[in-house]
Amino acid sequence: MHWGHVLLIVLLTMVITIASTYWVLKTYIFTTSFTPVVLSTKEEETLKAKLHALGYEPEFSSRPMNKKESDEIDKDGFLKPEHYSEENAPHEINFTERELNALLAKNTDLAQKLAIDLADNLVSAKLLIPLEEDFPVLGGKTLRLNAGIGMAYQHDKPVIVLKGVSIMGIPIPNAWLGGMKNIDLVSEFGVDPGFWKSFSEGVEDIQVTDGQINIKLKE
Repeated sequence: MHWGHVLLIVLLTMVITIASTYWVLKTYIFTTSFTPVVLSTKEEETLKAKLHALGYEPEFSSRPMNKKESDEIDKDGFLKPEHYSEENAPHEINFTERELNALLAKNTDLAQKLAIDLADNLVSAKLLIPLEEDFPVLGGKTLRLNAGIGMAYQHDKPVIVLKGVSIMGIPIPNAWLGGMKNIDLVSEFGVDPGFWKSFSEGVEDIQVTDGQINIKLKE
C-alpha cells in the first residue's frame, strides 16, 4: 500500500476517534441540559385532576376552571370556606414518569438539570451540576450525577434501598457513601423513633413499575 494511503487512513481514523470521543463527552459526560417533558392535552388534564385531588392547583395553561374548581370560588372571586372531612378523600398517590418530569418542567431551569426514570422497583435520577469557571480541572463544565433508589413493599412494610450513586459515569465506592449502599433504610433506621419509623407506619403499599409509581397511605 502506498504511504499516502496509509497516512490518509491514519488521519481518517484520528478524525473519527476525536469526533466519537467529543460526541460521547458532549452527550453523556458533559451534557449541558435535558429537554423538558411536555405533556399532551389529555395527559395535562389527567395530571391536573390528580393534583387537584391532593389539594394542589398548578397552572400549566390559561384554560377556564372546570365545574369542581369554579364551585370552590364565590361570586367575589374568593375561596369558599368548608368543613374538614376525610370522606371520599384519596389515600393513594400515583404518577407516571412523564407526569413527574412535567412537574419539574414548571421550573424550566430545574427540568433541564434533573430527570427522573421509573422502572420495576427502581427510581432513578439524573442531575446536571454546572461547575464554576474557577473550579479545578473541570471549571466551566457540567458535572453529571446519577443515582438509583430501590422502592417496594415487602413483608408488610416499605423497602427503600440506595442502589448507588455515580459521578461522570463512575460509581462512588460504598465506603464513601457511609456504607449505605444496598441497605434497606427502613429496616436499618425504622426501629427507633424518627423519620423512617413514621414513614413506614404511614405507608400501606408502594408499587413502582416501568413508567409508573403508586403509593397507598394508611388511614
